[in-house]
Amino acid sequence: MSPESKKLFNIIILGISFMFIFTAFQTCGNIAQTVITNLNNTDFHGSGYTSMSIIYGVFSASNLVSPSVVAIVGPQLSMVVSGIFYSLYIAVFIQPATWAFYTASVFIGIAAAVLWTAQGNCLTVNSDENTIGRNSGVFWALLQSSLFFGNLYIYFAWQGKTHISESDRRTVFIALTVISLVGTVLFFLIRKQEDTKTPGEEDSQKEVLNSVINFYYYVFTEKSIKLSFTKEILLLSVTTAYTGLVLTFFSGVYGTCIGAVNRFGSEEKSLIGLSGIFTGVGEILGGGLFGLLSKNNRFGRNPVVMLGIIVHFIAFYLIFFNMPNDAPIAPMEGTDDVAYMIPSKEVAIFCSFLLGLGDSCFNTQLLSILGFLYSEDSAPAFAIFKFVQSICAAVAYFYSNYFLLQWQLLIMVVVGFFGTITFFTVEWEAAAALVARGSDYSSI
Repeated sequence: MSPESKKLFNIIILGISFMFIFTAFQTCGNIAQTVITNLNNTDFHGSGYTSMSIIYGVFSASNLVSPSVVAIVGPQLSMVVSGIFYSLYIAVFIQPATWAFYTASVFIGIAAAVLWTAQGNCLTVNSDENTIGRNSGVFWALLQSSLFFGNLYIYFAWQGKTHISESDRRTVFIALTVISLVGTVLFFLIRKQEDTKTPGEEDSQKEVLNSVINFYYYVFTEKSIKLSFTKEILLLSVTTAYTGLVLTFFSGVYGTCIGAVNRFGSEEKSLIGLSGIFTGVGEILGGGLFGLLSKNNRFGRNPVVMLGIIVHFIAFYLIFFNMPNDAPIAPMEGTDDVAYMIPSKEVAIFCSFLLGLGDSCFNTQLLSILGFLYSEDSAPAFAIFKFVQSICAAVAYFYSNYFLLQWQLLIMVVVGFFGTITFFTVEWEAAAALVARGSDYSSI
């Protein structure tokens, strides 16, 4: 096998491994709160919302040290160990215990930071300037397909279920644990690049390793802190915060709402899976469409972000009218309340699609503008982006334990409005600077 073929093979295996792991994990996150509210075991007092809040909070902090861990351990072993922790977290649901549930939440937060850092390293090592675009696309497509398979399984497995029994729960989570472990084992198939170091280079390996660790510490602490207080980053942080709130809503809260509506009849639990599928359709459609348009977009990024906020506001409006106000925090019996219309399954699933489509609008354009503004040194900017997004997701999961649906929607509307304004401001200034240099605005 040629070196180029070996690199492409590694990228495909990397994507398939992540597809298996996140088929299990994203499905778990989507149904966690619903499963917990259906537990018959009164000794368990955990909350799916609180668990996800812990995960995202620990993930944010762990990003400061994960590059050093990957540099010392190596990307392949880092991903294998991280995959094991993902599998252990999912396995906790087979026989839930409160202490194990929250302990696993902490460990998976650390594992997530290490896993994604190692993924970036593996993608970079197996790409060059001519293949990075293709390889990123292959990985992204395989990863996003995880939204289909797990949720499709839930849709059929829970068809006709109004209550999730102990047998139903164990069957689903044993299957998800096995799927996650399969993805973890596949990491071993990633082939290491041939070692071309001379004896002299081998002797200096320790010094190089220390340099890498020091570099990452500098990039992810000192440079990130300095960059955090620049005007552009402060403005874009509002937009980034909004993506964190929306991430929480569509990945954990909205599925719980759908599963709690008794008026959906025997389909209320299986609709959680269908909701996840249509969210994935929106994400993939938007990501692919706006990724292609970005190459030949003479109007810049603002129209895409405007489309995103309009799509989200329509979704919030329909959800407000369609879903009962107490749906996010409904008890095991669900809710029989009605909002401003008789709950419609079609409207609920359509809103799932809109949430995914709008989210892709914001994320693609945020990544685009960060790459444009900080093309010479993007690592600190993307570190801040991930940190702010994760912190806000953690906060949103925490208040989801207590806030009724209307207040959660209101928070997203307010933050989304101001986030759109701040994004427009940065984009206008970037366009003005580009024109001042005599460049074409469409080149951004």
